[in-house]
Amino acid sequence: MPRYAGLRGLVRLSAFVVAVSFAAEGRAADAPHKTTQSESYVAIDPIYSTILDGNKPRGLLMVELGLDVPDGVLRERVTQALPALRDAYVRSLLVYAATGIRPWRQPNVDDIASRMQAITDHLIGREGARVLMAQTAIRVTR
Repeated sequence: MPRYAGLRGLVRLSAFVVAVSFAAEGRAADAPHKTTQSESYVAIDPIYSTILDGNKPRGLLMVELGLDVPDGVLRERVTQALPALRDAYVRSLLVYAATGIRPWRQPNVDDIASRMQAITDHLIGREGARVLMAQTAIRVTR
C-alpha cells in the first residue's frame, strides 16, 4: 500500500490542476475583455513586424487596430474574413517595416492606416469597414 501513496498523491494533484484550469477557462469565457461596448467594433490582435536597417534587424513595429463595421451583414462577412485580413495586414506591414520605417524616425500612422484601409476594402470587396488605429509603436534594439 505505501508504494502507491505517491501515485495517489500525483493523481490527486493532476485532478486538481485540471479542475483549476477548467474553472479559469469558464471565468474567461463568462467575462471576455472588450475594447469598447460598441457592437460594430471588430477587434484585431496586435501585429508585430521587424524594422530593418540594411540587412540587420534594428527594432520592432507594433500596430494595434480594429474595424468599425456598422452594417450587421457586412460585419458577419468581415468576421469570416478575419484570418485573410490579418494575413494581408501582416504581409503588408512586413514590407512596410523593412522598407519604409527607420529606427531613428517615428512611423507615419496615416500611411499605415491608409495601407490597412486599402487592404480591408480590397479583401471585403466594398467600403463600409473603417480601420481604427488604436496604437502604433516602435521598439529600437541596438
